[in-house]
Amino acid sequence: MSEKKIHTALISVFYKEGLDEIVRMLNKLKVKIYSTGGTFSFIEGMGIEAEKVEDLTTYPSILGGRVKTLHPSVFGGILARRGNPEDMEQVAKYGIPEIDLVIVDLYPFAQTVRDTNNEDEIIEKIDIGGISLIRAAAKNYNDVLIISGREQYPGLLKLLQEKNGITTQQERRFYATEAFKTSSNYDTTIFNYFNRETGIPAFRESIDISYMLRYGENPHQKGIFFGDPDQLFEKLHGKEISYNNLLDIDAALSLIDEFSETTFVIIKHNNACGAASRNTPAGAWKAALACDPVSAFGGVITSNVPVDEGTAIEIDKIFFEIIIAPGFTDSALSVLKQKKNRILLRRKATIKNKQNFRSLLNGVLWQERDFSTESQKEMRPVTGRIPEPAEFEDLVFANIIVKHSKSNAIVLAKNKQLCASGIGQTSRVDALKQAVEKAKTFGFDLKGSVMASDAFFPFADSVEIADKAGVTAIVQPGGSVRDQDSIDYCSAHGIAMVFTGKRHFKH
Repeated sequence: MSEKKIHTALISVFYKEGLDEIVRMLNKLKVKIYSTGGTFSFIEGMGIEAEKVEDLTTYPSILGGRVKTLHPSVFGGILARRGNPEDMEQVAKYGIPEIDLVIVDLYPFAQTVRDTNNEDEIIEKIDIGGISLIRAAAKNYNDVLIISGREQYPGLLKLLQEKNGITTQQERRFYATEAFKTSSNYDTTIFNYFNRETGIPAFRESIDISYMLRYGENPHQKGIFFGDPDQLFEKLHGKEISYNNLLDIDAALSLIDEFSETTFVIIKHNNACGAASRNTPAGAWKAALACDPVSAFGGVITSNVPVDEGTAIEIDKIFFEIIIAPGFTDSALSVLKQKKNRILLRRKATIKNKQNFRSLLNGVLWQERDFSTESQKEMRPVTGRIPEPAEFEDLVFANIIVKHSKSNAIVLAKNKQLCASGIGQTSRVDALKQAVEKAKTFGFDLKGSVMASDAFFPFADSVEIADKAGVTAIVQPGGSVRDQDSIDYCSAHGIAMVFTGKRHFKH
């Protein structure tokens, strides 16, 4: 039979908010309530009758509360299949009451991890009885309704009020699905805690459904962020963060963390449209904006140093979505908060994920994150002319940016400033031509600039175009069967070229 009426309920929750309405409604429907510990006291305090689980099991709560509900008298009543004669004969033989509704939530493990480093306290917040009750009730959804979190109380209350405690199989299956989502996410959070040092590859290593999005990449798509952004930054001001915002935030933080000097980066559609390192925040900002002030409109700004008032006044002159920094002076915040929708994020931690995942076809790709960033020592000169010290600094700078640019990618830089980039092209020559043309559009003199490529040059055509544009030093991974063509051209025209031996494709 699809429809089932609730006659008995087991309630054992950590959070009591909103429970009172449910309990009153159950009492009105004459549902017998079994409960534990603090939940029993809460119900008793409402003046509503309930029976202690300890009286049902004939065992007290033991081991400091670790064992309360783990008993056949409880789980037998939940798991008994009402249409199975053998099951019903056994529960009758042992005096086990059928339980039709289970309301349970879980110890706040994730919150405890955020609040303390005390491992003993964290371990005690690994729920055993609660997770078992959830799984048991969800497994027997044909006969039992499971409510696995307080966010489901409004739906339950509506069922109780409108249908007098009668539920359909479809409704019970829906809440069972929610329950398995709850248990899955909870176990993943625990795994993530233990896996911080172990580093076992796993797709769901960081899943914690805690960040619902307005929509996905486009308004007609649903979107959820599986993760905990509160660990990485504090939102100081502005509207909700969107799916696309998160993509740009990830790109911005991944890039800015590569720099040790005072640096500003402007991200648009996951690529840098502005980047510069200078002695002061204001200097770095002005140089970054000069790279491409058109694309910077509506972009995501990030800095690796706190933002002061003077810099904030300059930044406030353009429209942007988000600014991320390790700090803001009070006066800077006063300036930047003038626009109500502008998102201001204060960084709290660096991104520690060691793995990348991408869904495709009917599965998921896994890889280690690209942590390789080549210093000058790892750049091997292959031409007659060795780069000058200033050129080497620019080569390191450009190589960082090209690593974080969509392939095929070319980056042109000069004086630790991005001049232009060619990104996401199907041809490396096209990427270079795009970069050169863009640099000219914004008035950059490329004479004395450097070029970085995310992969090798299969022919000498790219270095020839770069030479004519004014490039004097090039960094690339090398590895083409025709590397010598590019080396010979550069040597013949006084261009310095270095190989890193590391390709940085980003598709």
